[in-house]
Amino acid sequence: MKVLFIGGTGNISSKCSEAALQTGIDLYLLNRGTSRRLSNPERFRIIRADIRNVAEAAEALRGHSFDVVVDWIAFTPQEIETDLTLFRSRTRQFIFISTASVYQKPPRHPVVTESTPLCNPYWEYSRQKIDCELRLMQAHREEGFPVTIVRPSHTYNTIIPVAVGRSNYTIANRILSGKKIIVPGDGTSLWTVTHAEDFARGFTGLLGNAHAIGHSFHITSDEILTWNQIYEIIGEALGVAPNIVHIPTDFISQFGEDLKGPLMGDRAWSVIFDNTKIKRFVPGFQATIYFAAGIRQTIAWFQEEESRRELDMQSEATIDRIVEAFEQGCTSFRTASASDRSSNRSSG
Repeated sequence: MKVLFIGGTGNISSKCSEAALQTGIDLYLLNRGTSRRLSNPERFRIIRADIRNVAEAAEALRGHSFDVVVDWIAFTPQEIETDLTLFRSRTRQFIFISTASVYQKPPRHPVVTESTPLCNPYWEYSRQKIDCELRLMQAHREEGFPVTIVRPSHTYNTIIPVAVGRSNYTIANRILSGKKIIVPGDGTSLWTVTHAEDFARGFTGLLGNAHAIGHSFHITSDEILTWNQIYEIIGEALGVAPNIVHIPTDFISQFGEDLKGPLMGDRAWSVIFDNTKIKRFVPGFQATIYFAAGIRQTIAWFQEEESRRELDMQSEATIDRIVEAFEQGCTSFRTASASDRSSNRSSG
């Protein structure tokens, strides 16, 4: 089977690339050839082109057709139009990587299936992905375009899952340094994180799967954790207990749309994913990597090379600013409350 990944070197897609090779797939990667995530890149057939440059991509793809094309890096309807132009006559199956954050927010039911409504008023990223899905399904209905939609949810491999802040080494460095870590709300909302190796097992079962055309799937772990547990497990992997500060989501969201979107549009809500559909279409699929084991692999990956332990100083400063503002507000509230109690006792 001849398969093209557009991208294929990211946090999730690199594991899927390796899994595809292990199944004997003849895998091509269309990218600019700048990523260092892939081990032994000589195993892959690289087509070097910028997918955003239609003329360049069309020339690079001249003479090629594929059993499956997967676009890992399309985020807007305009980019989907490029895909339709390039691959209408070049593939038997087109897989679009969407996101589970397209599902209804706030959720009206805590258990999410693929039939859960798509609606996210809080996050532009999610709304764009919804528009991409709608355009592709329109193409499927009107012209038979062979689309399959896949929705990952907070999948990790070369990132550290966080509720607030960047998912690079910044959070690990804060924990190791004893700095305060923000957990939204009281930290008891339910969340699911999925290792990319588990995701890849389900995903590769969809490649070339004719029954999956016209369908959408999410692929997640069945392990359900609270945000408190997630940070505690990260701390255990680092050998240091995290210094957690619980801050209301509404308060955090005041510090920018880049915080409000991922929180209100995704991570602040309790969500339980029903994976019945992917298990039905890919018999035998089961996520097997518990977070306690998977995050140790991720931490080890960061620690293998110093260059991977990148820190985002802007994110650091934002977290510090939020914590300081929240704690100052709490102090002012306690002071005012104490003053009110004292005044009441005096007047009594």
